[in-house]
Amino acid sequence: MLSIASRVSASFFALVFISGCATGSGPIATYSLSDNLAALNGFKKIFLKTSRFTLTAYTRISHLGNPIHIYIEGDGVSWVSRTQLSDDPTPRKPLVLELAAMDASPNIAYLARPGQYSESGKPECDSSYWSDSRFSKEVVDSMNEAVENLAHQAGTEHIHLIGFSGGAAIAVLVASNRHDIDSLRTIAGNLDPDAVNKYHHVTRFKNSLNPIDVAEKIKNIPQRHFIGSSDRVVPLSVIESFVRREGDKDDRRITLIDGVGHTKGWQEKWKKELYSSVF
Repeated sequence: MLSIASRVSASFFALVFISGCATGSGPIATYSLSDNLAALNGFKKIFLKTSRFTLTAYTRISHLGNPIHIYIEGDGVSWVSRTQLSDDPTPRKPLVLELAAMDASPNIAYLARPGQYSESGKPECDSSYWSDSRFSKEVVDSMNEAVENLAHQAGTEHIHLIGFSGGAAIAVLVASNRHDIDSLRTIAGNLDPDAVNKYHHVTRFKNSLNPIDVAEKIKNIPQRHFIGSSDRVVPLSVIESFVRREGDKDDRRITLIDGVGHTKGWQEKWKKELYSSVF
């Protein structure tokens, strides 16, 4: 039997092949690509029914009672242009699932956002939940329910959250409502959506919570915030403002990754950065 490390290495070659064979570039192609990637790495696809949404997750639970690492997906394809909202926010490339597959921890889960990878093959919630209400209280509460469910499946009260981009905002907001988060890692994290929207000259989210408002509440959670030096979506200043709101005046919680963009370059860096994190 292949070890987890060997399986992850082998899956990368398979993923390149699958990517080349996937037809189309829409969300359904990503569904298939992600299902294949998950299967290659021993993940099981499940659907979690919360009070508001049915959320999709991929899990690899191998040692009950051990801590669980939960990877939270980013915003995906929320908009197809500056004025046209997407019909399906499922990400077109499974970057976050790839990062989860690299994690050799015994219990791993990948958690999608509302509307992504839906059970029926098309979003089963209002499009506001991947636009103006993407960080709303009902979204955060449902994601928190899903985190609770995943921790229960792993038989643990020790949770490590890893959030990418908008998923980092969700991770922070979820962490602010819990007392069992052992660590928090963000990747290209949108830790202040108001500031990011202002940076891009777009309207602020009227129906969403802002993670920077709870920064002080989570300041005692061990955390590391990764940001690429070539990120053109989330500026470094947003991460700096967040950690300084927590009281980290020296930016010790920030790791700047040279040459990495918002979505490009993370696969090559993640395993090293994940296991070398110093909180």
